[in-house]
Amino acid sequence: MKINYNWLKSGSKMRFAGLVISLVLIFISTFGIASKGLNFGLDFTGGYLTEFTTSTPLTLSQLSSKIDASGLENYTVAAQSAQHFQLRESEQHNPWLDTLELNEDFSVNVLSSSYLGSQVGDELFEQGCLALFAAMVAVMLYLAMRFEWRLALGAVVALLHDIIIIVGLFAWLQLEFNLTVLASLLAIIGYSLNDSIIVGDRVRELLRIETAQNLAVDKVINNAISSTLTRTLITSGTTLATVASVWLLAGAPLQGFSIALFTGIVVGTLSSICIAATLPQLLGLSAENYKVKLDEKSQALMDMP
Repeated sequence: MKINYNWLKSGSKMRFAGLVISLVLIFISTFGIASKGLNFGLDFTGGYLTEFTTSTPLTLSQLSSKIDASGLENYTVAAQSAQHFQLRESEQHNPWLDTLELNEDFSVNVLSSSYLGSQVGDELFEQGCLALFAAMVAVMLYLAMRFEWRLALGAVVALLHDIIIIVGLFAWLQLEFNLTVLASLLAIIGYSLNDSIIVGDRVRELLRIETAQNLAVDKVINNAISSTLTRTLITSGTTLATVASVWLLAGAPLQGFSIALFTGIVVGTLSSICIAATLPQLLGLSAENYKVKLDEKSQALMDMP
């Protein structure tokens, strides 16, 4: 079978271009995190949560206009259904409830009202970050045992790339960062790692083949990517369809989770090609790294006529 080397050459250029774009995105995301910060949700900042129903169906815009009339400013309202809502506020402001109860268009029934202290929010944030850190350490240890250090480092950098870009997206857009988003970051770690391992395994297998000794590393890597690309696209496509359904149909409570997971799948697929497979090449990956080294006795037996 004749290999299309022109396609391989163009594929290498695309990988290196993707690596440069990834570095730019990391810089932009880091700048956004440092300059704008994250818009932490009630889970981390503390505040009041009121759950209520209305006698008639309302849209969020209709309800928000009624609440704005009471003078309440710093709040978020989410619709569980056409008549079931949750309102979050940093400080308790009862006049908004009085305003809704005094209107003549509908009546309001408060189901529950709770307060989450800032100390609890701080503990949740610390525990969430600790879980994220523990997952990263476990991943690094696993990669260190499974791959040669260049492929392992490429997978780790790709993983960090995905996390930084997602957090940067939430910083730039000022989307609410809550526990569900933190949970999505843990899910993305596993998904991004899966993509990188698939590509890395294939690269390692091809480098161990004797015929690979005569091929340039970039051609071997391109062959590895092309042989796994169909599987990657099918897996990513079906997962994206599921996440998109959650994004569109699950409502506001899972919107942040869906956005983070959707973005993570997209950038994770790209980073497994542009970073996890390209960075090892820049670090000098070659077929020599996967040659089986024999001891003196075994080598002497191999050399016997």
